[in-house]
Formats: sequence, C-alpha cells, structure tokens
Amino acid sequence: MSVYETSAQVSTTSRAAGVSILILAFSAFLIVTTEFLIVGLLPALARDLGISIALAGQLVTLFAFTVMIFGPPLTAMLSHLDRKKLFIGILLLFAASNAVAAASSSFWLLALARVVPALALPVFWGTASETAGQLAGAQRAGQAVSRVYLGISAAMLLGIPLGTVAASAVGWRGAFWLLAGLSLIMAVAMWVYMPTVARTAKVDLLKQAQIFKQPGNVLLSVLVFSAMFIAYTYLADILERVAGVAPQQVGWWMMGFGAIGLVGNWIGGKAVDRSPINATIGFLALLGLGMAATVALAGSGWLFCVALGLWGIANTALYPVSQVRVMQSVSQAQALAGTTNVSAANAGIGIGAIVGGMTVANLGVAWLGYVAAAVAAVALLLAVLVRRLKPGR
Repeated sequence: MSVYETSAQVSTTSRAAGVSILILAFSAFLIVTTEFLIVGLLPALARDLGISIALAGQLVTLFAFTVMIFGPPLTAMLSHLDRKKLFIGILLLFAASNAVAAASSSFWLLALARVVPALALPVFWGTASETAGQLAGAQRAGQAVSRVYLGISAAMLLGIPLGTVAASAVGWRGAFWLLAGLSLIMAVAMWVYMPTVARTAKVDLLKQAQIFKQPGNVLLSVLVFSAMFIAYTYLADILERVAGVAPQQVGWWMMGFGAIGLVGNWIGGKAVDRSPINATIGFLALLGLGMAATVALAGSGWLFCVALGLWGIANTALYPVSQVRVMQSVSQAQALAGTTNVSAANAGIGIGAIVGGMTVANLGVAWLGYVAAAVAAVALLLAVLVRRLKPGR
C-alpha cells in the first residue's frame, strides 16, 4: 500500500499539518545550509587551523560521499521509528555537530563533526519527504514534498550567501554556532507543534532492497543531477566569463537565479501531483533548452535573462519532481526510495562537477551549456523509456 494511501490514519487538522510541513521545510533549510555553508568558509577555516586549502576542501568531498554511501542502509534501518522522535533526534544531532565544529581546534575533530551530520542528512530527506506526504494527504502529497524541498531553494538563495556574510561578521566559528542554535530551536518547535504520525511498519531489509530490482528511476536521477550540475557548478564562471557580468555583480545574479527557482519549485509541486514521470520529461526538456540557450544568447540582453530564467525554473523544479518520482515508483520502502534518490542526486552532483571541470579544461567554459544539454537529452530518452515500462507513472 502506498504511503499516500495511508494518510487517513494521520489524525491532525490541516492547520497542524501546514505548521508541521513548515517546520520540516525550515529544518531542511538548516540542513542544506549546514552541508554547503562550509564552501564559503574554507579560506578562513584553513588559515585558522593551519591547513592547506586543498585539505580543507576534502571536508566537502567527505560530506558528499558519506551521504551517498551510508544514506540508503541507514534509512532502511531507521525509517520505521517514530517520525517525530526521529526528526527531533536528527535536529539535536545537527545542533551538537555544529557546536563541535564551532569549537574544533584540529582538522580531524572538524572532520568528525562533518561526518556525523552527513550520516543523518539522507535519513532526514527520505523520511521527511514521506512524512510530508502523509500529513498533507494523497491529493496534495507532491505539493507537500515541494514545500519541504523549498528548504533547498531557500538555502541556495539565502542560507549560503547570508551564512557567508555572517561568517565575515562573526567568523567561521560563529556561523557554526548560529546553525547549532537554530537547529536546537527547530528541535523544540518539532517537539511542541508536530503531531504524532502513524508509524511505518518495520520491513525486512532484504524486502526493502527489492526496490533496486528496477533501477530505472534511480539511474534517471543520477543523469538528471549530472546534467544539472555540469553547468550549475560553474554558473558563476559562465556569468563572468561568457555573459560578461562584472565580478562584483555575480553574487546578485546567483541570488536572482535562486529566486526564480522558487517559482520552479512551486510549478514542480503542482505538476508532479499529476504525473511524476511526465513532469520529469517536461522539466528536462526545459532544462536542456535553458542551459544551451543561456550560453548561446550570452550578451543578447533580455533574451539571455529569459534563457537563464528558464534554466533556473527547471533546475529547481527537478528537485521535488525527482524525489516524488522515485518514491512513487515503488509500493513499499518509500523512505528508503526517497533516501536512495538523495544518494543518486549526490552521485550526479559529483559526476556533474567532474564532467563540467573536464569540459572547461578541454573545450572551454562556453561549452558547458551544450554539454549539459546533451546529458539532459540522454536523461530525456531514459525518462521516455521509464514511462513506457511503467505506464501511468
């Protein structure tokens, strides 16, 4: 039975459900900010700890690979637990880890403070997405997941830039202390406001693993995120070196890209409730068009802005669309399916960054949009195949 079909078991008012989903969304904002904020802190962090910038950069790799490797098995083991208690525990873990990071005096202690939350992040994503669908009910499950995923867009738009500004004002340690405090506040809010959600029955690990017998949707997510991050990883470089945006203005353009992405998140939430696979196909086509047109129309004034806007809308829409598509592709172990999508996304992010770097080195930054669009086309073909194999998805 689908998790969305069990939503009638959740005894809560729509108002309470809305508050709970809002808390989940802000928690997502904090978790994504915890993951990516360190990118802007690396120079100051490296100087303070007396390590090279290259070694400090491995903290980013360590976090991503921990998410990718340990996410599915940990979610499979923990998804049956009481969700309210699980979320509170995860937020307390993030509060403690960020506090340890703030107080770290060595690279190895800081590395430990990064590994621990990386273990919990995919468990949160898989179970929070499933719980949001339960709270909202079958008809609005996709929109509920998109609201949780709004935390990603908000972190990209506000969390990382403002966190970096805060680090400049209070130091990198102060930024981690701030995240620790906010995580603690969200844990309290979860305890006070979130209703008890019907527990998911514990499912044998081997039975849960059966979702991997049909890996088409998971592979599709790897391709989708690879296409997205081939170009997005180097968006600042595209804006500066291809579009001719002044270096001091690039940050504002990046924030504009994130702002238009909020529209994509809303549209994606609406579209995915109708058909996750059709929404994937539509936004993939828009993504490829937007990325290719952005470099082709660089210097063309408002046409360039339109192309960049289309890219931003499709880019952010594909976050909740991919999550719901993978979760609804199975009839059991949907929390594991959700976390598997997060792991697939991290794999795609890593692959995309590598392919993008190779493109810049061998072809030049102006080719990024075209290479990314080509990978999006491959993903589009796979999406059509997945739809044929699973009609109605």
